[in-house]
Amino acid sequence: MSEQAPDSSVRIDKWLWAVRLFKTRSQATAACRNGKIHIEGVEIKPSREIKKDIVIVIKDGSIQKTVKVLEILNNRVGAKLVPLYMQDLTPESEYAKLEAIRQQPLFRRRGLGRPTKKERRDLDKWADW
Repeated sequence: MSEQAPDSSVRIDKWLWAVRLFKTRSQATAACRNGKIHIEGVEIKPSREIKKDIVIVIKDGSIQKTVKVLEILNNRVGAKLVPLYMQDLTPESEYAKLEAIRQQPLFRRRGLGRPTKKERRDLDKWADW
């Protein structure tokens, strides 16, 4: 575990990115700034230092993920190593809600032509879930 920080704490935005909850660190930072990350019911700033055994709540679209910090990271790790650093406490009902949303068909009225750039981005966001 050479990725462990020497002082056993790291910024929350960096940790969220390192355990692959966000694709980029800037997305993790934006989520913190937009009030989507909570610890003990309190909105967290991106610079907040976290330690082991803290439970983090992430509001991601229409679901709420809950994860527990098992280890501290400085660098991003491979997907297979993530369970060593993070425990997913999210209830199955949240994932079932996400699956129900994904299975809803997209509806686009006939005759509207090609989607605009904004509509295409919205479709891409929906497809990335």
